[in-house]
Amino acid sequence: MLRLLACFLYMGGYLLWSIPKLSSLKRLPDDLNPEKKKLLIHETPKHWARTFMALTGSEVEIQGLHHIPEGPVLFASNHEGNFDIPVLIGAIDKPFGFISKIEIKKVPILSSWMEAIDCVFIDRKNRDKAANSIAAGVDLLKNGNSLVIFPEGTRSKGGPIGRFKAGGFRLAKGSGVPIVPISIEGTADIFEKNSRLVKPARIKVIISQPIYNWQYKDKELIAIADEVRDEIVRSRDAKRIAS
Repeated sequence: MLRLLACFLYMGGYLLWSIPKLSSLKRLPDDLNPEKKKLLIHETPKHWARTFMALTGSEVEIQGLHHIPEGPVLFASNHEGNFDIPVLIGAIDKPFGFISKIEIKKVPILSSWMEAIDCVFIDRKNRDKAANSIAAGVDLLKNGNSLVIFPEGTRSKGGPIGRFKAGGFRLAKGSGVPIVPISIEGTADIFEKNSRLVKPARIKVIISQPIYNWQYKDKELIAIADEVRDEIVRSRDAKRIAS
């Protein structure tokens, strides 16, 4: 219970503390180097994520960071639990945004930070608006920004990895950026499998080799989704055998 309380108090307090920082970032000069600007904006979310995970007492093991290529990429990860997002923000140095459900836009301050790091909000109940959001995501990728998708569409909560939905891979098809599969294991042990309390867990993040445009451009979306899922499952199984 104490860890849960500490995590929620820290999250709320940090968001309030970050308001002046968020305001100053909005005033960054337009002629600032784009890469430097992204790094400055992502400093605060990364600091939050690493401290937030430290409060859980969890250990995060990362493998395959060298597989991340230069330039914009589409990260595609399985979705085990609520703590996947801070784990990825803290683990990966390359700045990136998320594809998120539209309901998060109602959360003050948090939604402003998500907009600052170029997250894309999707209204799954409105196909036209969802299509416009995908188009906006494609533009972000073409302009040098990286994104993360969770193609399962919902948390597995520590169960088997579900089948990947194909829609998110339109972002890769439309932009031509590399797809980087990511396996996350152990985040559900922090919260979802712990009676909604927070406890320390051992988390493994495995980053696989990228799948480049020339490898997927002629494939159907569902085939791409299945290929990425198979790679995530394969890398997880290989890690278990090696352990």
